[in-house]
Formats: sequence, structure tokens, C-alpha cells
Amino acid sequence: MKKVAILILFMLGCAISEGHAQKVALKSNLLYDATTTMNLGLEIGLARKWTLDIPVNYNPWKLSDGKRLRHWGIQPEVRYWFCESFRRMFVGMHGHYADFNVGGWPDWSFISDNMQHTRYQGHLYGGGFSVGYSWILKKRWSIETSVGVGYAHIVYDKYPCTTCGTKLKESSKNYFGPTKASVSLIYVIK
Repeated sequence: MKKVAILILFMLGCAISEGHAQKVALKSNLLYDATTTMNLGLEIGLARKWTLDIPVNYNPWKLSDGKRLRHWGIQPEVRYWFCESFRRMFVGMHGHYADFNVGGWPDWSFISDNMQHTRYQGHLYGGGFSVGYSWILKKRWSIETSVGVGYAHIVYDKYPCTTCGTKLKESSKNYFGPTKASVSLIYVIK
């Protein structure tokens, strides 16, 4: 994790040092908002057709019915824009890391087909590729959508119920499939 943080800080330093004509934008993924996950993204223009997007999300809530979707994650992405930065279509390459504590949900999970009656706690890391599009609404406001596919290595502990503390097993899993989905509201700072 330390190496990821150092890499991100280095990339930010390079981006900020370029200077005068770059754009900086703040964004919120409305799909995360729908799951009560707090999120904020910072996207920095690196060059005329290149940006660095750094979204961070955090969900500390434990719902009253025992369901858990606790997690925090980061998914930095380097993007190439076909028109110019922050306009129209782009492709990207992203990495991701997250810690999670989830359980009590219908059986839709990429970890297990028994998510409704068990809890999983652990972390994941990996990377992937994405494609997206940005629509300008006004001078400083935009809407952006993107989807991505890739790989995640998931390391987790399994517990017998959403509130139990007795660990059943430790395991890991390799996942290939969707790794990103966003519908983001964007405010361009400069």
C-alpha cells in the first residue's frame, strides 16, 4: 500500500509541476452515492489529451438489518482523451486497492454465492482498462460515464453470519470481470 501511495504522490507532483494551462476537476460518482458510499474524485490535466483521475470512496455504515457494505478504496486511472482533456470520449488504465467488510446481501457477489448468510472481510488489489464519455453541461459542469474491466486478487476471511466473530476460513480468489462503473457529476475548478 505504501508503494501505491508513493506512486500516486509522485504522479501528482509531476502533474502539478507542469503548471499553467492544466485543468483540475472534482467529481462525485452518483452510483456510489446511491449505495450511501461517500466518494470524491480529483482529476488533473497532465497534457492536452492526458489526465490522471484519483477517485476515493469510503462506506463506514452498518445497516440496521445486519447488512454490511463497509469499505474504503482507491482507483487511480491514467486517461487518454480522443478530443482534448475533459471532453468527449476517453480510454483509461486503472489500478485499484480496497479494504472491505461485507455481508448480508443477496447472492450477487463476486466473492461467493452465499453472501446473504455470511460475512467477508479482507482486501483486494488489481487493475484494468476502461472507456468513458464526458458531456459538458455548462462552463464548469459536466456529466461523465465510464465502465471498466480487469483483474482483482481478493484476500479474505469468511465468517458464518453477518455479526459473528468466529472465523470459518482464510482464502483468496482471482477475479476477472467488471472492475469499474461510474456516472459522475463533475465540477472543473480551473
